[in-house]
Amino acid sequence: MSAADAVARFSAAIATTERPEAWIHLVPAAELRAAAAEVDAAVAAGARLPLAGRLVAVKDNIDVAGCPTTAAAPTYAYAPAADAPAVARLRAAGAIVVGKTNLDQFATGLVGTRSPHGAVRHATDATRISGGSSSGSAVAVALGLVDLALGTDTAGSGRVPAALHGLWGLKPTRGLVPTTGVVPACASLDCVTVFSADPDLAAAAVALMEGPDREDPLSRRARVGTALASRARMRVIVPTEADLGALAPGWSDAFDRVVAAAAAAGIEVVERSIAPLLDAARMLYESSFVAERYSAVGAHIEAHRDAIGEALDPTVAGIILAGGGRSASELFADQRTLEAYRAAASELLSDAAAVLTPTTTWHPTLAEVAADPVGANSRMGRFTNFANLLDMAAVALPAGRAGADAFGAMLTGHAFSDARLLTLARRISAAVEAGPSRTDVAARGGDGAEPDELDVFVIGAHREGQPLHHQLSDRGARLLGRARTVSEYQMYALGTVPPKPGLIRTASTGGAILGEVWRLPAAGFGAFVDEIPSPMAIGSVALEDGRVVNGFLCEPHATDGAIDITASGDWLAWLRSQTGETQS
Repeated sequence: MSAADAVARFSAAIATTERPEAWIHLVPAAELRAAAAEVDAAVAAGARLPLAGRLVAVKDNIDVAGCPTTAAAPTYAYAPAADAPAVARLRAAGAIVVGKTNLDQFATGLVGTRSPHGAVRHATDATRISGGSSSGSAVAVALGLVDLALGTDTAGSGRVPAALHGLWGLKPTRGLVPTTGVVPACASLDCVTVFSADPDLAAAAVALMEGPDREDPLSRRARVGTALASRARMRVIVPTEADLGALAPGWSDAFDRVVAAAAAAGIEVVERSIAPLLDAARMLYESSFVAERYSAVGAHIEAHRDAIGEALDPTVAGIILAGGGRSASELFADQRTLEAYRAAASELLSDAAAVLTPTTTWHPTLAEVAADPVGANSRMGRFTNFANLLDMAAVALPAGRAGADAFGAMLTGHAFSDARLLTLARRISAAVEAGPSRTDVAARGGDGAEPDELDVFVIGAHREGQPLHHQLSDRGARLLGRARTVSEYQMYALGTVPPKPGLIRTASTGGAILGEVWRLPAAGFGAFVDEIPSPMAIGSVALEDGRVVNGFLCEPHATDGAIDITASGDWLAWLRSQTGETQS
């Protein structure tokens, strides 16, 4: 839909929303209409804006020019001179920011109740918490008010609210997205995150926001990934029963279904103790590392002690002020302990892509959190608190239901393995959604595949006779046949070497695209996926015969300036029209 239509729909919906506490500041309707008009005019003039017509909500500890930044503390409010780079990069791609969302004050909490603007209630159950600290952002997406929302994540704030609402929550490796213009919670650990109901859209947003910023030294660090053997790229670790610990009623069964779905989707599942990770998690609040929260906003709270209990949340203030009493010698000792945990985590994951866990352990009511604000919050972060301390990437994925609750699972893996984690997460989520009786077909994309085989649909340079086909043939792939997508895809000629097509699914202006389905061993599939460079990605592709298979897609920003060749319906046919021959 046009940006103008999207804004009109938002303005009508926000007037009747039953979760007004999710917002701290809304952009005036007239400003939204003006922004939409600019986007639509740019598109009409030929500009390629991959997020044109997409609406975005921004957590109110991230700067948005024209909106106050408060971090949910009225005493802290200021008017930023410019967008945070993460916001500016989304706006440059055509996204429209509609407002700033509520949060646990100073991003300190996983419950969504620690704000003078009110506890943010769950999107569909007003008796339960939304999760935090990115509470309003998750609720805005869950209610369908926006396509995307930005959060931040230090201890799990970009993942826990996603899990409680059945959303995708992408927590990139630290430094991939600059945190310039973000009110720090723990500056060395903070990450800008994305919530969406659509993993491809979330991934596109992260890709658009990535890149160094001169004001954020962490964003300029070398991007060095961990080398894994082919088999390890399709292997995940699950906790032992002791490490899994106590979960809400029905949640253990829900997690068992996720583990079974992962195995059915061709992912090797290995049970191991994750005790070093859980021990590291406790250090986030139970060691001298809490002093970093004091260094961020402790002086402000000290100067406004008279506001504690009103404008300043007493639980948050207590946590942050306690950090002021930590000594430098304690910090150095704790850093040494953390390095030992990092070494143990590296050994634990030396032959696996990720740890698969529930995202959180329960979904409490507002009353339960009010009765025990610190204890209830602590239970939320059992599987999330360690990721940033140990410099890991994570993806929270929707994984069905546990009774009346949305159930979320999570993959946490090596730094800079973000794309690999998302590929695995898509497979697991699709297999969970397909259910036990259909998991094999949905996960592998066809009948007759052995348990250790997977199917992949290719449309361009990996087809038989094309320049990159050896990446399939060298791994024992065999051709199942030609196939076409449903008529909902656009194909672009990308400016890559060698030339490649980019495939994007669309609801309105697409066509059916011809390609080939190849079957290869699961171990070979892992190595194949690991070789795929940005902006290409592997996702689920719907074929006209009813199958849903793995296939090549591309990040939307890559189509900026590319030629739309959907009408050809076939990459090889388009190549012949340009050169008179294929690239065989």
